[in-house]
Amino acid sequence: MYKHILVPVDGSEPSSLGFKEAVKIAKAGGGTIRVVHVVSGYQPVRAGLAYLPDMEVNLRAHGQKLLTEARAELEKSGVDGETVLLEGAAVHTGDHIVEYAKRWPADLIVIGTHGRRGLVRLLMGSDAEFVVRTSPVPVLLVRGPELKA
Repeated sequence: MYKHILVPVDGSEPSSLGFKEAVKIAKAGGGTIRVVHVVSGYQPVRAGLAYLPDMEVNLRAHGQKLLTEARAELEKSGVDGETVLLEGAAVHTGDHIVEYAKRWPADLIVIGTHGRRGLVRLLMGSDAEFVVRTSPVPVLLVRGPELKA
């Protein structure tokens, strides 16, 4: 069974579904969950937003809020786990996730995915796909509803 389960969260519905699935796996096998949220170098072009001076502060605060909520859910469910805010200048969020999986070391990564296809996937990219392609450990994708353009 998987003893070290890494779960990236971003506040989306697929992310929440991935977290819930990881809790089930950990409960069934006595595993530990490490919930991570990534705040990487702010990328206004990719995000399609203008730079706001407090953007990184707000992103960090949002991440901390998500991790606090995840910690409370872990305690409520009786699953052993920790939360970690990952920060850095890597271009791709998936880089942070894969590198952390190697360092911890994770046995499994459980990640929610929007299931984007076509032009939306091309424009927005896919962190889940990147993790699947580069992860040194198995990755369980938990599909949420597909985002519409």
